[in-house]
Amino acid sequence: MKQPLCSKNPKILQIDPEHPQPEGIFEASGILSTGGVIVFPTLTLYGLGVDAFNARAVNTLFEIKGRPTDKPILILICDISQLDSLAREVPAAARLLMNRFWPGRLTMVFHAKKGLPKNLTAQKGKIGVRLTGNRVAASLITGLGRPVTGTSANLSGRPGAFRISDLDPAVKAHVDLILDAGTLKGGVGSTIIDITFDSPKILREGEISASEIYKALGSTPVNVPQSP
Repeated sequence: MKQPLCSKNPKILQIDPEHPQPEGIFEASGILSTGGVIVFPTLTLYGLGVDAFNARAVNTLFEIKGRPTDKPILILICDISQLDSLAREVPAAARLLMNRFWPGRLTMVFHAKKGLPKNLTAQKGKIGVRLTGNRVAASLITGLGRPVTGTSANLSGRPGAFRISDLDPAVKAHVDLILDAGTLKGGVGSTIIDITFDSPKILREGEISASEIYKALGSTPVNVPQSP
């Protein structure tokens, strides 16, 4: 029988978004390394972070969000070399897009490497990855030495938070640490493109327009989804 989540009173640390304080990053990455859950800033909204390779921590993240288990979790990396631990292969089209749009703004879906936690990929064999352009997130990943989850710090289906004061109490009550970088810019999220097809498929149009994507690929858009 699944145990209910324990309520917590998380510590809130102020963090400089441009020059993250090393002591705050050390404390946060230490929590991640032991299976804890943190709230941290991304480019647009606050994210819910756990060690992406810790299956138990990923389970906790799903429980906190009330997220359906058939919906995979976005992963953040801080260096392209970390793709080797996540993606089975990196097609030429992906490299074109990486060179043009990374870091930030674009999430690419790859065939997942074998051995990843099954709950991370929702057992669909694919994984969404973004090279973060946020200095706090990059410092956390560097401190942990492994990729972290980058899903929004919200209840599934609810709006994300661009201020800590906007965090849902049900989320706040179950995390171990909150890194407060002030008010984030908000807005639409990253554009998501599935790179596993012969002709890459845009799943969500976000900060980068479909026309920019297809121009970079040298192809023509077909049935592009509208921004959510």
